[in-house]
Amino acid sequence: MSMEGAAWSSLWSTMRMDKSKDAISRDTLRRTVRFAKPYSRKLLVFVVLSVVSAALAVATPVLAGRVVNAIVAQTAVDVVVNLAVLIAIVAVLDAGLSLVIRWISANLGEGVILDLRTAVFDHVQRMPIAFFTRTRTGALVSRLNNDVIGAQQAFSGTLSGIVSNSVQLVLTLIVMLNTSWLVTLLALILLPIFLMPARRFGRRLAGLRREAADLNADMSTQMTERFSAPGATLVKLFGRPAEESREFASRASRVRDIGVRTAILQFVFFTALMLVSSLALALVYGLGGALAIGGSLNAGDVVVLGMLLTRLYAPLTGLANARVDIMSALVSFDRVFEILDLKPLIAEKESPTSLPKGPLAVEFNDVRFAYPAADKVSLASLEDVAVLDNRGGDDVLHGISFRAEPGQTIALVGSSGAGKSTIAQLLSRLYDVDSGTVRLGGVDVRDLSFDGLRAGVGMVTQDGHLFHESIRSNLRLAKPDATDAEIWDVLKRSRLEAFALALPDGLDTVVGERGYRLSGGERQRLTIARLLLVQPAVVILDEATAALDSTNEAAVQAALGEALEGRTALVIAHRLSTIRSADVILVLEAGRIVEQGTHDELIVRGGRYAELHDTQFAQAVAAVSEAAVPEEN
Repeated sequence: MSMEGAAWSSLWSTMRMDKSKDAISRDTLRRTVRFAKPYSRKLLVFVVLSVVSAALAVATPVLAGRVVNAIVAQTAVDVVVNLAVLIAIVAVLDAGLSLVIRWISANLGEGVILDLRTAVFDHVQRMPIAFFTRTRTGALVSRLNNDVIGAQQAFSGTLSGIVSNSVQLVLTLIVMLNTSWLVTLLALILLPIFLMPARRFGRRLAGLRREAADLNADMSTQMTERFSAPGATLVKLFGRPAEESREFASRASRVRDIGVRTAILQFVFFTALMLVSSLALALVYGLGGALAIGGSLNAGDVVVLGMLLTRLYAPLTGLANARVDIMSALVSFDRVFEILDLKPLIAEKESPTSLPKGPLAVEFNDVRFAYPAADKVSLASLEDVAVLDNRGGDDVLHGISFRAEPGQTIALVGSSGAGKSTIAQLLSRLYDVDSGTVRLGGVDVRDLSFDGLRAGVGMVTQDGHLFHESIRSNLRLAKPDATDAEIWDVLKRSRLEAFALALPDGLDTVVGERGYRLSGGERQRLTIARLLLVQPAVVILDEATAALDSTNEAAVQAALGEALEGRTALVIAHRLSTIRSADVILVLEAGRIVEQGTHDELIVRGGRYAELHDTQFAQAVAAVSEAAVPEEN
């Protein structure tokens, strides 16, 4: 490594010094070492080859000095030629060895990235829905990108640097002291001058880089939110494009200013290090040359000292900043371990029970539930807050008990926040009950396998979420091995066959982010088609038609008729007209069932359901009457 390379390595290390200020526990170090165990053989080969490479780096200056001495001594030409050939062989070996080391380093680093990313990704997928409702998506993605790459440096850069620099430093000092202890000691006097600029300028650059990173993160967040279809619509509706542009330009201008200051500081820093390098070389050549003229040194020794000087300062600088590199890597590991240490609240039993065949009954028995507090499902750093909001733990369901027989339709109605959607989430096991039981086909859902539960329970939500993929891919999310014939069948049953046939790319048509290239009705019917592909025994409809107009609602209701036929159903509806034919209607208020019965029974009873029905009916009559009034001229 050249002195310039060492300077830039030092610069990069010190720019990350802010992370090293965090206290890293021994447990993090132990876990990091355990994480590296699968790569122990590669690491051993990596270390050995790094030692050999360091030795070759010291050999070249020694051979060059011997060439100069041979020339000065007027020795035979073949001696000089042989030394030159040896230098060439060392150069070829060093180049080949460097390539092998780089290959092993890349494999180690990329292997670590693969293991960390897949571990975090798999772990995050097991987290409860509460985790995703609280966490900033950008912060979570950052853990999978920036922090994982930071952890990679421990294997691909820091480890190699410590080993090679240590060996190179020892060998260089031995050779230099053996050549001239006086010149070596005087050259070391300049070492503090060499290190001081790195740390001083490094701290200033670190502050600028932190600020730039924060501003870039803010711009990224602004772009992500404003460039989505809902965000862009919101900005346009409230007429804020100019203000959004000014806010973005302000941040971008600050990043520009930081970029200019950073460029100047880097230039000054690099120039200062080059100056120190020149002074050190001047000292070696001046003092060494004087000693050579006086007969105390050979001319070749002066060349050896001059060439070895770069191999003395470079490893000293690298080792001086090794602690920063190690701490930076460990901080990245620590931030990744933070995610992995969040225990999923929903876990599959080691020996789960199989889902019973045929139609299934649904039973809630004295179910009580409270949403988990933030400290159980989230991290302050993922929410961008200093302290987590630990409110929570209050029951939202109080002793809920009911039973839906196989093939029955149970409707849940009530005010917003009454607990309707919570019941649906407990049945599909997005959360687990705090007490009581939820049974599917007579089996506690906590005893079922995840695959069995997903195959037995299908859910259609209000938003009808779709991925930015093709129609075929979105449908195969439910059944990866579904054939095109099966897909066309469920599209027909969902009243989407004509729509899909009219598309230029057919099943390969990309639906857009969240399905926004489709209308609300088309998007909802596509989610129903996805459910039909699974053919679950139990269907949950959570406000499936609440956001649709009358025309789309009629089409979706027809598709839902296919989905509900012969299946046990749990229907959550705001529009009471959609659940008149339900076998049983449960009226919830404040997490309790206050009424239950058929539509006619509840109307006659004149309770809460009748009140909700009368309110909606009155609103509907008022809307029709208002529409019928002719406009005045």
